[in-house]
Amino acid sequence: MDGGIGRGSGGGLAGLDARISECRACPRLVEWREEVARTKRAAFADQEYWGRPVPGFGPADAALLIVGLAPAAHGANRTGRMFTGDRSGDVLYAALHDVGLASRGTVVDVDDGLELYGVRITSPVHCAPPANKPTPEERDTCRPWLVGELELLRPTLRAVVVLGAFGWQALLPALAEAGWDVPRPRPAFAHGARVRLGGLDLFGCFHVSQRNTFTGRLTPTMLRDVLRTAAGTAGLDTLP
Repeated sequence: MDGGIGRGSGGGLAGLDARISECRACPRLVEWREEVARTKRAAFADQEYWGRPVPGFGPADAALLIVGLAPAAHGANRTGRMFTGDRSGDVLYAALHDVGLASRGTVVDVDDGLELYGVRITSPVHCAPPANKPTPEERDTCRPWLVGELELLRPTLRAVVVLGAFGWQALLPALAEAGWDVPRPRPAFAHGARVRLGGLDLFGCFHVSQRNTFTGRLTPTMLRDVLRTAAGTAGLDTLP
């Protein structure tokens, strides 16, 4: 795959992120992300879209990893930073700030000064997919990037929060490839699920999609509770 996908490449996490941003392995996703970047949404017509794969965001020594689904067409595909520029990101970053894991609760673009404290955010698919639905083949093609990221984070990583069933199903085989002992049958996703994998604790949380947050399936309190529990497991300090 383009850019030396996944493991076995130098440059650490920064090098991996740079290679991710150049990937063109999935023709359907490449065509879609670039078409969206050309046509734009009217509200963002004066902005230059990122229009490339979106790498993970956060420190290279993160103790807590948050795993989503894929970049949004007019969110991270526009801004170039995970969960930045869309309603889902507004909910997630507000919660991270509320519990003391982010320097600010509102995020606009990559130059807004946001910092994450001990937390990194990534996704199993790095390109915006049509209708927010990557195919199983696209998910599996992108997996080596996630495996490589997990391997690089392994010395410090202590907990993972997975947002939604898609991310959960994509993460488990990646964890196994990265060297963690994942039980079989593989544990099922549920909000509030907690699975111990040796020195790593895996937490399930409903996705911060508008469908979940607007209907109350996932409330800010529910999200903050999961983040606090996971952060405590990872040894990170949080606000009450």
